[in-house]
Amino acid sequence: MIQRLEAQGSKDGKGIWDDGSDYDDVSKISVRGDSGGIQYIRFDYIKNGQLKFGSYRGYTGPGFTKTFKINHLKDEQLESVEGYYEPKSNVIQGIQFKTNLRISELMGYEFNGTKFSLAVDGKKIVGFHGSSNDKLSSLGPYFTWSAPTRLEAKGGKGGQEWNDGADHEGVTKIYVRGGPQAIQYIKFDYVKDGQDVYGSIHGVTGRGFTELFEINHLNKEYLISVEGYCDDSKSGVIQGIQFKTNIKTSELIGYDNGKKFILAANGKKIIGFHGYAEKNLNSLGAYFTTSPFTKVAYEGATVSELWDDGAYQGVRKVHVHYDTTMFEVDYPTELITSVEGTLKPDRETLVASLTFRTSKGRTSPTFGRATDRKFVLESKGCAIVGFHGRASGSVWALGSYFSPLPPLADAEKLEAQGGNGGASWDDGGFDGIRNIYIGHNEMGIAFVKFMYDKDNQAVVGDDHGSKTLLGVDEFELEYPSEYLISLEGSYYEAEDGSESGVVRMLTFKTNMRTSQVFGLDTESNFTLEKECHKIVGFHGKIIKKRESERERETVKETIERFRELRFGDFRNVAG
Repeated sequence: MIQRLEAQGSKDGKGIWDDGSDYDDVSKISVRGDSGGIQYIRFDYIKNGQLKFGSYRGYTGPGFTKTFKINHLKDEQLESVEGYYEPKSNVIQGIQFKTNLRISELMGYEFNGTKFSLAVDGKKIVGFHGSSNDKLSSLGPYFTWSAPTRLEAKGGKGGQEWNDGADHEGVTKIYVRGGPQAIQYIKFDYVKDGQDVYGSIHGVTGRGFTELFEINHLNKEYLISVEGYCDDSKSGVIQGIQFKTNIKTSELIGYDNGKKFILAANGKKIIGFHGYAEKNLNSLGAYFTTSPFTKVAYEGATVSELWDDGAYQGVRKVHVHYDTTMFEVDYPTELITSVEGTLKPDRETLVASLTFRTSKGRTSPTFGRATDRKFVLESKGCAIVGFHGRASGSVWALGSYFSPLPPLADAEKLEAQGGNGGASWDDGGFDGIRNIYIGHNEMGIAFVKFMYDKDNQAVVGDDHGSKTLLGVDEFELEYPSEYLISLEGSYYEAEDGSESGVVRMLTFKTNMRTSQVFGLDTESNFTLEKECHKIVGFHGKIIKKRESERERETVKETIERFRELRFGDFRNVAG
C-alpha cells in the first residue's frame, strides 16, 4: 500500500507538482542549486523494468549541478530524504538522499535553516511531489514496503510449516524453550508501526528450561544474525541457537551438537522468521531488510560551513592536510572502526589531532598535535562508512556514519595432527585469543588451556589434560592488535603403539612475534595454519593413563596425557 508523506517546506500552495507513485523505484536524482537554495530537482524512475524520465521542478540558472544515481539492478532502493529550508524565503537550501546501501553528499547548504527528514522504517520511496516557484519550495515522497530478503530455513524438513511474515520493523523479544534433547519451541515478538506485535509459539512445551533474549529497538538495537546447530540425523531438529544484534550477542541456548548453521545477510537486519516445528523446532529461516546507518553527531565547533560526504560501504583512504599524510585502509578486508581526536584548548575549538583504528587492530599515526580535550567517534559492532562536520580553512568539527560490521564467516577446522585415541574436546570458535597456558610432563605436553575473546569480553576455556609438578607456562597476546596466525609442533609414536600421537612440543606464531618453545623437542614435524586467516579456537583429544609407581607416590592421582592436538576455527584476518 502506498503511503504519502506531506511535503516539507513552503505551505503557500503555489507551483504544486506531483510525479505520482506508480513506479517501482527511483533511478536518478538531478539537483541544480546556488547560494540562494535549490533551483530545480528532477527524478527519473523505473517502471516495469523501463526507465521513465521525470520533469524539471524549478528553473535553471548559474550554479552547481549534482546527480545521485541509484542502482536498482543491485537491489539499491531510496529510503529517505533529509534537507534544510529557509522559512522566510520558502526555499529548500540543501538536500541529502539515503539508500539501503549509501548516503549521498549534502547537495546545497544548511545556513542555519530548518531541518526536515522524510522516512518510514522498512519502506522505500517510489515517487515525489512538492512545489516550485522560482526555486524548489517544498518536497514530499510516496512510500511502499521494501521487498525483504528471504533466507531458507536451516535444519530438518519435518513438522508443520509456520511463517511470522516480514511486515515488521524489527524483533523485540525472543523466547526459547529447550529440553534434554533439542529446542522444543521458539517465539518472537516484533514491533510494527511503533506498536508491539506478539508472536505465536512454534513447537511444543515440555520439561526443560526457558530463555528470554530482549532487543531494545528504542535504543536502535536490531537483530543481525542467528547461529545454531541442527541434528545430523534425518529429523534435523535444532539443538542449540544463538542470536546477535548490532550491540550484543546472546549466550548459546541449548547444545552445540550437530551441524552448525548461520542466518545472516551482510548489511541487513532481521525483521521476521519462518520455519517448521512439531514436537521440537525442526528448522528456522529469516527475513532480512537493510540495516539503518547510524549518524554520530560531530564533535567541535557549531560555527563554520557544514559539510557532509554521506555514507557508503567503507573508507579506503584518509588524507590529512597537516603534514600531507595519508592513511590507507585495505578495504574491503579492513574497515575503520573508530576515530580518536582532540580539540584545541582555546575558544575556536578547532580539531587539533586525529587517530584512526581499524578492524584488523591497526592504529594510524596521530595526525596533528594532541591536546587534553579528547573525543571518540565509535559505535560498537560497526564500521565507519562516511564523515561529516564543519570546515572553513581548517576542520572545525568532525562526525561520522556507522554501519554494522559484516558478519564473520563460519569457522573452519583443519585436519587433525596426531593419533585418533582419547576423548575429544572442543572449545569452539571465538573472536580471538588472549592467553595460552601450557603444562609439561616427562613425555612432553600434559595440559593446555586458552583464554578467548568474545564481543570484547574474556572467555576462559576449560582445562584440557592435567597440571603436573613442573608447573604451567603462559603465552599472553596483546589482543586485539596481536592475533595468532599459526602453530608448529611435534609428536611421536612408540613402537608398541602405547604412546601413539603424544604431542611433545608446541610453538605459536602471531602477526607480531613467535613464542618460546614449549615442551621437549626443538624441531617441529607439523604446522597448522591457513593463509590470510587467524586462529580463533582450539579442539583436540586427551587420554587418561596410570602413572608410574614413583609418580603415584608423589602426586597420588591420574595424569591426563594430552594425546593429540587438533585445532581449527580459522577466520579471515579481517574478521
